[in-house]
Amino acid sequence: MSTRSPEIHLAQQPEADALLSRSPLAALTGMLLDQQVPMEWAFSGPYTIATRMGADDLDAHAIAAHDPEDFAALLSVKPAVHRYPGSMAQRVQQLCRYLVEEYDGDAGAVWRDVTSGKELLARLEALPGFGKQKAQIFLALLGKQYGVRPKGWREAAGAYGEAGSYRSAADITGPESLAKVRAYKQEAKRAAKAAKENTSK
Repeated sequence: MSTRSPEIHLAQQPEADALLSRSPLAALTGMLLDQQVPMEWAFSGPYTIATRMGADDLDAHAIAAHDPEDFAALLSVKPAVHRYPGSMAQRVQQLCRYLVEEYDGDAGAVWRDVTSGKELLARLEALPGFGKQKAQIFLALLGKQYGVRPKGWREAAGAYGEAGSYRSAADITGPESLAKVRAYKQEAKRAAKAAKENTSK
């Protein structure tokens, strides 16, 4: 399945967003890092990693073969790539090793020839570090911003695939939509907390 060249604004930094726009591995890595840190921090991570490795792009073969301690140290240099740089370094390497073994290091091959949203979701869920929710958000991101739209992609992405929703990284196209997604997440947290308090009474 062909993709168009998107204009991504997830990192809110021109160089980092340019890398996300052109690099499937950077997009996958940013999605992997997107937990327990602000989204902009997570999605600027791939650019930081590439820069510290002295490269213009991420290379799955190079990352997979990198000494684990050195790679963890590379992510830990301040400003750190993530709040938990050591554990996230392991996850990034696990992802890259899987891509090398299953797709010869070509991250774009994960979605290039899929024929249905269901098939794409299954491929994404098979990636190390990608549970169902993360896989659905990334599927929605591919459909909404990268032009990867196999039959049934919105349905496979669940609520994240809905048009006009502001639930996740899939819906961020600039500062205004980032604020809407952040507000949605804060409201969802409040609702979950209230529900938990009600059940404990």
